[in-house]
Amino acid sequence: MENWDAEHSGSPRIDAVYDSDLKSVDTAETVVVDLAQQMGFDEDDLHRIGIAMREAMVNAVVHGNKYSGVKKVRMKVWSGSESLKVIVTDEGSGFELARVPDPLAKENILKESGRGILLMQAFVDEFQVRRLQPAGTEVTMVKYLAPR
Repeated sequence: MENWDAEHSGSPRIDAVYDSDLKSVDTAETVVVDLAQQMGFDEDDLHRIGIAMREAMVNAVVHGNKYSGVKKVRMKVWSGSESLKVIVTDEGSGFELARVPDPLAKENILKESGRGILLMQAFVDEFQVRRLQPAGTEVTMVKYLAPR
């Protein structure tokens, strides 16, 4: 994420805290896609960014915070001339990325869930998951604007 650091060393453009409910998923997705549109991302990238945001927020609300009324999801967003960076943090028990079952494995292919991380990785240019101490998970996603 070294490319990102040079452009976005200051305070986030958006720093929002959401309840652990599905309405928050919609709100966060809309906020980020609207900003990405203002930045000049094309329709395909807006769609990719929207799906990645939705998956990050659903994971935070459903798997991380387990819809807890007392746990929050924090979203920070930086935007620059070349990229968009989003960090989504939950207050759950955390997980290790290496322990997530492969959604493309034969035994998992028909499962209804489990593809969120795969989608996020496919739709953004840089992706990182970090387990926080004493609790929580931080997902960082960066999407670069295509040269014009």
